[in-house]
Amino acid sequence: MATATTVPTASQNPPSRREERAPRASNAVRLTRVLRGRRNDSAPTLFPDVPSPRDSGPDALLPPGSAPERVGIARLALSSPLADAKRGTEYFLLPVRSILNHCDSERVPFSWTVNPYRGCEFGCQYCYARYTHEFMELDGADFERKIYVKQEAGRLAGHDLAVKKIEGEHIAIGTATDPYQPAEREYGATRAILEQMAARGGLSVSITTKSDQVLRDVELLRRIAAQSSISVNLSITTLRTRLARMLEPRAPRPDLRLNAVRELRRAGISAGVFAMPVLPGITDREEDLDALASAASDAGAQWFAASVLFLMPSAQKQFFPFLDAKFPKLARRYREWFSRSNYAPEAYRKEISARIAALRKKYDLGSRPADAAGSSEGSRQLSLGLECTVAGQSQRKTAEARVAQPVNPAPLKE
Repeated sequence: MATATTVPTASQNPPSRREERAPRASNAVRLTRVLRGRRNDSAPTLFPDVPSPRDSGPDALLPPGSAPERVGIARLALSSPLADAKRGTEYFLLPVRSILNHCDSERVPFSWTVNPYRGCEFGCQYCYARYTHEFMELDGADFERKIYVKQEAGRLAGHDLAVKKIEGEHIAIGTATDPYQPAEREYGATRAILEQMAARGGLSVSITTKSDQVLRDVELLRRIAAQSSISVNLSITTLRTRLARMLEPRAPRPDLRLNAVRELRRAGISAGVFAMPVLPGITDREEDLDALASAASDAGAQWFAASVLFLMPSAQKQFFPFLDAKFPKLARRYREWFSRSNYAPEAYRKEISARIAALRKKYDLGSRPADAAGSSEGSRQLSLGLECTVAGQSQRKTAEARVAQPVNPAPLKE
């Protein structure tokens, strides 16, 4: 006789009296209890208990498919409400506790940094600061697409200036993101901070920007300059308009930035030009750097400084594909240089440093604000390889004389 090998179904086996009296919980109900960590029987199970919220930490078990809880700036970014969306960019209101951030690095000539925004809509292909979005658990590619506006920037800046020990220390505005990017027109975080600075004296402040929007605040800058030291650095990588648009898609044209230098100097505000970063094989030609230094001199700039590209891994992910598409002949050399280090080779950096020093001598330009000891060189991108010699008295007088007379901008090359 053949032996049955099938398992009887529920219909083939009538329930016992015990099962009729106390129906067993369904699998779905038992699974729910397990996942809640509240199983109230001792029956064996393949599902371990999930720790309660108080059992948090790196070793705590998490439900399937869940992600670790965000902390710090990542948690704040996640909770930031969307304020607006346009031009392919989203704007969020970021709750923060402070505006002034202390900088402990010995590599930069400032003690405090201020960045009214996280992210920058200018979308510079080479921007080193893309890594700051990774702190918020965002992709570096979102740096120009997700802008975070620091809430209550003016009030917090006033509090910081009142309680933090900043006497004799320099405050650099715009070290990671541009304080005069398009968002400033609507949210005014930078102006709110400057208004707090204007209410105090004895400060040492610098602003680094690619935007002529800084001219909106000329009168406010003059109020600050009356009782504090303040200077403005206009960052200009090239005079070639089409190349600038390719490298810095949403930044103002180079001629507008030079005009900002001219107008700031006419208003009595210390101003100069940062040729930063110098891009190997793209913006480093002798004739191009010479034209830029000449234009800076004609605009009345008091200093002219430069540093070579600094390319972190988060920036490489954006910049290398850009090179592949626009400068394919240079792509291999960039990968060879920057895959080993975030810096270009030392020999190349020394070559550019010598070239810039010669241009300063040729056009009688300083290397930093002569009247702002310890003045900012902007950011890591804006400070690496920078020479910090103080401009002489003759250089200041020459610059002042240039600004006193109307000048014509240098012709732009295409």
